Amino acid sequence: MRSVVRLLLLTTTALLISACASNKQEEVLPEEAYYETARQAMNSGNFNEAEQNLDYLETYYPFGRYAEQAQMDLIYARYQNLDLEGARAAADRFLRLNPQSEHADYALYMRGLASYNLDIGLAARYFPIDVSARDPGEQRQAFRDFSNLLNRYPDSEYAADARQRMIAIRNRMAELEIHAARYYIKREAYIAANNRARYVIENFSTSPSVEEALVILAETFRFMELNKAADDAIALLAKNYPDSNAFDDNGEFAPDLLKRENRSLTSVVTFGLMGDE
Repeated sequence: MRSVVRLLLLTTTALLISACASNKQEEVLPEEAYYETARQAMNSGNFNEAEQNLDYLETYYPFGRYAEQAQMDLIYARYQNLDLEGARAAADRFLRLNPQSEHADYALYMRGLASYNLDIGLAARYFPIDVSARDPGEQRQAFRDFSNLLNRYPDSEYAADARQRMIAIRNRMAELEIHAARYYIKREAYIAANNRARYVIENFSTSPSVEEALVILAETFRFMELNKAADDAIALLAKNYPDSNAFDDNGEFAPDLLKRENRSLTSVVTFGLMGDE
């Protein structure tokens, strides 16, 4: 009987110790303590610690005196931690909870910035990546976010940078179309290449890619024996890009894009035949 009582006492003691430890782990700090710790961590570049304390602040004091600022800081901390999806989610939450905030432009800007960098990610920091060859994906969303920012807050301090990034996005999309056109030329799908080039001219008229688009347009029109359309494309090229490499020393349109691809294909076939001998 004494053994049973002793066992019960030991079990009860163990449960009490466990409960005390659990209560100690779940001890909630004052609101200001979480905020100051988070700010100090951000100032020292420790964004992991900052994010953790900002999460605590949001969990325990969702409507406290630091709530709005903490939500803004959480966007930035996640962005700096390269948690771009998390940064967008934090921006969405801020805009949902604070639709009339004077800092809504910041949330929109950071949301766009996260999308802008989401397609490339960490790999671009360490490996050479041809951005023009990648599907723009989130770039379109970034463009919408920046456009929303400019429409709602044209005088925002973030407006100028947003405009520049929108230009970069449009140029990147135009480069992607040119990359696709080159691919179609290699496959001798000249109508598809023509369509891609025409899309660039019609939709990205201020992009640096327009010059090459006009060259592709003129060459593919010539290949399809649409001489009037080819001449129009050449005239546009001459007017807007008189120093284009597509013109020879006499000012005649003399590109060799299709010829280069044809020679490349011929060499592959020739090499294959030589290998069979």
